[in-house]
Amino acid sequence: MSTTENLNNLAQEIWKSAESLRGKFKAYEYQNIVLPMITLRRIECVLESFRKKELETIQGRFPNDSEDQLKVWLKKAEKDFRFYNTSEWAFKQLDKEDLQVLVDNFTAYLKAFSPNITTIIDHFGFKETVLKLKKNGLLPTLVKQYAGLDLGLDKLSNLEMGYVYEELLRRFSEQSGEEAGEHFTPREVIRLMVDLLDIQLTEQQPTIFIYDPACGTGGMLSVAKKHVLDRITDSQQRDLAEDKIILYGQELQPQNFAICEAEMLLKADKCHIKIGNSLIPYDISRKDLGDQLNDGIEHRFDYMLSNPPFGVTWSDYKTQAEKLNTTRYKAGMPRSNDGALLFLQTMLDKMKPIAQGGSKIAVVFNGSPLSNGDCGSGESEIRRWIIENNWLDAIVMLPDQLFYNTGIYTYIWLLSNNKPDSHHQQIKIIDAREQSEKEPKSFGNKRNRMTQAHLQWIKDAYNHHWQTETHPQIKLFKPTDFAYHKVSVVFWQTDEHDQPAFITEPYEKDLTAANIKRELDFYDSEITFTGVVLLDDKEQPFKLTLKPNDSFTTSYHKQLKALFKAELAEVLKGVDDKDKAKIEKAFLKSIIALEISFYHRHYVQDNEYIPYGEDIAAFLEREIAKPIIRWQDSDQLGYEILPNKYFYHYQAPKPTAELLKDFWQLENDAVNLLKSLESEQG
Repeated sequence: MSTTENLNNLAQEIWKSAESLRGKFKAYEYQNIVLPMITLRRIECVLESFRKKELETIQGRFPNDSEDQLKVWLKKAEKDFRFYNTSEWAFKQLDKEDLQVLVDNFTAYLKAFSPNITTIIDHFGFKETVLKLKKNGLLPTLVKQYAGLDLGLDKLSNLEMGYVYEELLRRFSEQSGEEAGEHFTPREVIRLMVDLLDIQLTEQQPTIFIYDPACGTGGMLSVAKKHVLDRITDSQQRDLAEDKIILYGQELQPQNFAICEAEMLLKADKCHIKIGNSLIPYDISRKDLGDQLNDGIEHRFDYMLSNPPFGVTWSDYKTQAEKLNTTRYKAGMPRSNDGALLFLQTMLDKMKPIAQGGSKIAVVFNGSPLSNGDCGSGESEIRRWIIENNWLDAIVMLPDQLFYNTGIYTYIWLLSNNKPDSHHQQIKIIDAREQSEKEPKSFGNKRNRMTQAHLQWIKDAYNHHWQTETHPQIKLFKPTDFAYHKVSVVFWQTDEHDQPAFITEPYEKDLTAANIKRELDFYDSEITFTGVVLLDDKEQPFKLTLKPNDSFTTSYHKQLKALFKAELAEVLKGVDDKDKAKIEKAFLKSIIALEISFYHRHYVQDNEYIPYGEDIAAFLEREIAKPIIRWQDSDQLGYEILPNKYFYHYQAPKPTAELLKDFWQLENDAVNLLKSLESEQG
């Protein structure tokens, strides 16, 4: 097993090979060249190992056959292998060829692969890339760089190679200035997720199905399987168990899919990796295809684990996703700039029925899914649906700076539709933010790591303490502890004498019957409007007092007719009685109201968020301490999870004397530093 440092050095060596591409390719194109090249070399190393072993077997069976005949036998044997290449070429042989011959032979080499490898090459888009390399004369350089690189399975396991791929992807995204939204999961986090899910083969569950809807390069699936197998001490039993762990995954990015498919093929894992968008319905006419693992009961999984992209928008396929809003997403749709809860609903939709043992889920999120969205919003409704169904089992607060591409705090959500009786109607939150130590050497944003001792602490925290709280970093909650009422309340503001206040303020809305009716309904008391009305060049001040049941139009028009009595009489002079109403209406409409103010009770409308179980009226009286006019609870409860709040500990600020002492010490340190610099220059 290679150390993380050795793997990082290998990634660094491969990454440096991209220097030969400078000036001929853009930074964002480097990964389109390097990743397929090292994947081909790795495939080739596995084939070389197979050929060596198979040749030894054939020579033992046919010791008298000629070398040519042995090659024929070897070719036949290779056709029965998981993949093959029918050409005579490999990187080492191609490296010895002249430029033009090398390019032609490399093309023939690619065409000679078995269909399953050809599919991988196609998803890399590598054939088009080869044409660009040919044009720029860089293909021989790259072949030479990788011809001596040993990437075989006996040198690098799938897990180790997965680390190298992900480290390269991280570096390439940094180099090209991209914000991928993808944060490859550290291996210790995956091991923790597997342990918390307690994934294992048993007599009751001799075959298990594991699923990841955003599988990336397959690291999470591979680590999960290896971790399960590592628990089996008997080597014979472990070999038998290999085929009993069936992996399922889906990935949207073709390049990640190609890497994942290649690694699964090399390892001969029983797996079903699909390319496409797992969040939308399957549609063969779409480029991203949609969810190909959604065939009813056939695609229900025992265990699901994932690290979906953080904060990735789904607005581009919003119309497609909304086709599932009465089935998979019936609980609600989150805002379109963060699809995290769509991934979680997708996983919940694929749970096995309890009669078949149910399912367990572990998913890594940032902080957004915990509390984003107001009461009644998609996010809150999704949380309500999950919590009220008793599916949320626990949340683990992880240390920051664990991930390669981000330093933010993250959270593992654990869910199950078959929670043990001891967990029923309970949700545990574990504060594991201090369970880490510094990395000896930073890897991107990954400056902290969790050792086995830290992982064990978290596992113990999860497995124990389900009856009572016995640790300051472990808290138990009832589902309703996360619920709250959103109450719309109107209260009467008070003045400096603590008496109900009145206020005069500009009225900036249109002076229409509908608007005034809303004001009268809201204040349910007398309102006085003042201002100026203008007819042609004549201004008149007006004052209009209305009671709740008064008609604004009747009262206002009555006052306008009184203010402009002479002008109205002049307009109506000689008009037939049948036309007077029409002319009068037009006259009143021509009068313009200016500088309108209104005098009313100083009512304030606000929303109060009240924990479930509180007496709403008593809460409002206590917290607002103003005359309450009316309040209205929302139609449903809101749900939010606030881990930082639950583990907050107040720390009093330093006394002023200590702060001043620290300040003067810093100033003295600065003065001494300047003096030492001056003496050195002198």
